[in-house]
Amino acid sequence: MGERKYLGPDLVRRTTKVVEKIRKRMLTAQSRKNSYADRKRRDVDFNIMDKVLLLRKYVPDPSHVLNYESIEVEQDLTYEEKPVKILDRKEKELRNKNISLVKVLWRSSNIEEMTWEREDEMRSKYPELFG
Repeated sequence: MGERKYLGPDLVRRTTKVVEKIRKRMLTAQSRKNSYADRKRRDVDFNIMDKVLLLRKYVPDPSHVLNYESIEVEQDLTYEEKPVKILDRKEKELRNKNISLVKVLWRSSNIEEMTWEREDEMRSKYPELFG
């Protein structure tokens, strides 16, 4: 079995003091942030028939057409992005082993995205990419 280490009361006390110091600093930072935000914030009451200026008003235009692509949604309302192709490969060196990574081009709707993924996982899920 593994070796057990027991924490002494000194270590527990020191850790508790450090945690308390961090909590106080976080509260101070939150308070400072709120005070800066509150300086610029003000309550405004409007009455019926008051005239107000609305910035960024949308003006309807028949040329504003949204193009969309339908996607297949699962029962739980999620969907899976599909990889398009492998763009690059590299080896990532960890402490005691190397991991092969691949740069994958993903496409969902009209958006393209690239991410680095583990090659072994991609090969098992999408073998058609490695043909």
